[in-house]
Amino acid sequence: MKLYMVPLAPNPTKVMLYIAERAELGVDMGIEQIVVNTVKGRHKEPEHLARNPFGTVPAFELDDGTFLVESLAIIQYLERKFPDNPILAGTPEDIGHALDVERVVDLRLAGPMGGYGHAVNSPLGYPKDMEKAAQLEAAMQAPLDFLENLLSDGRPLLTGEQASIADCTLQASCQFVRFVEQDVFGDRPLLRAWDERYRERPAAQTVLKW
Repeated sequence: MKLYMVPLAPNPTKVMLYIAERAELGVDMGIEQIVVNTVKGRHKEPEHLARNPFGTVPAFELDDGTFLVESLAIIQYLERKFPDNPILAGTPEDIGHALDVERVVDLRLAGPMGGYGHAVNSPLGYPKDMEKAAQLEAAMQAPLDFLENLLSDGRPLLTGEQASIADCTLQASCQFVRFVEQDVFGDRPLLRAWDERYRERPAAQTVLKW
């Protein structure tokens, strides 16, 4: 199996953090990680478009030569392919709540965070758009408040004591925002403490570069 990725891009980083967290749980999935140089446009070349017709990363090559191109689908596949010591564990209710938090992070927060980073200081050279940045910043406030409230019960990570897919998803976007020298947390001390805790994890330190 092969993961085609870019270390800074949030969606592949989410999968990379997940793989690292599973490794910390003793699960070696034997996945080769291959960089696709998006700055040089390699993601738009025919070779990569054969892996991912949308010209994005990640692309995940299965043993049968087929590909998955959505980060959550890749993670859920690996949860089932390697069922020992899964990230999604506990009762059906536990799993449901964990997936719910991940969807809130991914759909309501990660997208605006990425757009905000490109609007204010795009590493791909997109023009600044401060009006768009302000709109995206406003859109982030409700999901950020939601996460701050989750952490108010003293839990160290987003869904409890153990790292979750939601933690991987949020931290992948946080790295991108750090890279463009921005800060979206505002006056939310619990999220800031979560950020520091997660970045100290051995799994995070093997993946995060910024």
